[in-house]
Amino acid sequence: MTLSTRITGLIPALAVVPVCLSLATPATAGAETDCSPESVANTVSSATGAASNYLTAHPEANQVVVASYSQPRPTASANLRAYFTAHPQQYQDLRGILAPIGDTQQRCNVTVLPPELASAYAEFMAG
Repeated sequence: MTLSTRITGLIPALAVVPVCLSLATPATAGAETDCSPESVANTVSSATGAASNYLTAHPEANQVVVASYSQPRPTASANLRAYFTAHPQQYQDLRGILAPIGDTQQRCNVTVLPPELASAYAEFMAG
């Protein structure tokens, strides 16, 4: 497992894991919406890559994320929430970086995260 995969999979919702595209019920793609599997995968890859790069550039945030791997989910969630509450600009930055994942899921009516990460993503994005 690569560091970027571990980092994003850990933060509630960062989700850099092999992308699980569930395209069983894709939305009808409009002229401006590309919901092809390739486009969805590219969006997820771009967002998670940017999140990984952001965490690399912010070692304290990265440390909190990495530490959460060995913690039970409630503890990890509380520690991540405490860190990002104390560092609201970093939270807003990461939230903005990750927003295209949720936007794509909603726009294309697809699920790009496995269930265990989907709830973490929703929790992180909700604040």
